[in-house]
Amino acid sequence: MQYDFKDEKQAQEYLKTLDIEYRFQCYKEKKPEGCQRLADFLDSIRKDFKQAAAVYKTNCEESNYGVSCYKYANYNIMGRGMEKNEKEALKYYSKACALDHMPACHSVGLIHGSKKVCPPDDMGAALKMFTKACDKDFLPSCYYISGMYIRGSDQVPRDMKKASEFSKKACEMGHLYACSNLSQMYRRGEGVEKSTSLADKFEKKAQEIRDGRTRKERTIKFGE
Repeated sequence: MQYDFKDEKQAQEYLKTLDIEYRFQCYKEKKPEGCQRLADFLDSIRKDFKQAAAVYKTNCEESNYGVSCYKYANYNIMGRGMEKNEKEALKYYSKACALDHMPACHSVGLIHGSKKVCPPDDMGAALKMFTKACDKDFLPSCYYISGMYIRGSDQVPRDMKKASEFSKKACEMGHLYACSNLSQMYRRGEGVEKSTSLADKFEKKAQEIRDGRTRKERTIKFGE
């Protein structure tokens, strides 16, 4: 059936059909991906955060579905549909990470590195989590590790060689600031052999990434 989404009645009928379909997939067919769709539908369309949280939690616990564990942890950290609970968030981020959901590993790292959320901060544990995610090419973690080595701490001493290695990996995956940092490292000879040509190369790459983002933003704005 073709729906005319400009027609309010038809649009609501379509949403009702989706609701029924996702509930069938989740509760009748027992499909974890169906439960994930249902929870996402409740979250983004119905704005029923309390029910969405319940579906995410159940799908995480009963089906070991990593994305649902991650989404439920997000709900806890934001206090969405419930009271904020950082310890509960860490528990479910950790489970999602163990299920190889890399954004969750990154979140575990952020929590361990935060005195506010997880005192005292444990930068060693944070680095371990970021490294796991970076090894699976999760870009934010690679960039975050480079920053940890640039700044240095009691648990993670400053190491510009390692900083350059992680900056390079993040740059190659398209991280603007990683490319800028790497350019400066080559220009100053910090952690790498000084090279004006490589400094210029990575500065140019950073500019290309910046220009690409600008064009994309303009395209989206024009499309609006």
